[in-house]
Amino acid sequence: MILVDTSVLIDYLKGASTVAAGKFQDAIDKKIPFGISPYTYQEILQGAANEQEFTLLREYLDTQVFYDLMHGRASFSEAAMIYFRCRRMGITVRSTIDLLIVQTALENELFLLHDDRDFTAIKKVVPGLKVYQSS
Repeated sequence: MILVDTSVLIDYLKGASTVAAGKFQDAIDKKIPFGISPYTYQEILQGAANEQEFTLLREYLDTQVFYDLMHGRASFSEAAMIYFRCRRMGITVRSTIDLLIVQTALENELFLLHDDRDFTAIKKVVPGLKVYQSS
């Protein structure tokens, strides 16, 4: 199962020809189960150009499978620990949301499909983070 990050979904919805969007299309074609996090939901909706696009995006996203953090406050503590460990290794993660997405992927045992350098850096510190590679 795959957790699709905002970075991929934006390109895919825009019809951009990126490697990550291609991997997502491959997963769809192979009927590999995927979903999004509530954080991706919010980020995509925030990017809407107008109310009509907002409504269209919301209607589409509301049909998707959602994966949530599973352990309440402890999940946020674990996400903060990932940030702390990254910082100790000289890696600056630019987005708190990215840390929560990583924690969501870890807790739900999902492969993360992304196109974001923060996740590549986080993977160096969190080797248990599984990244989707199409086959």
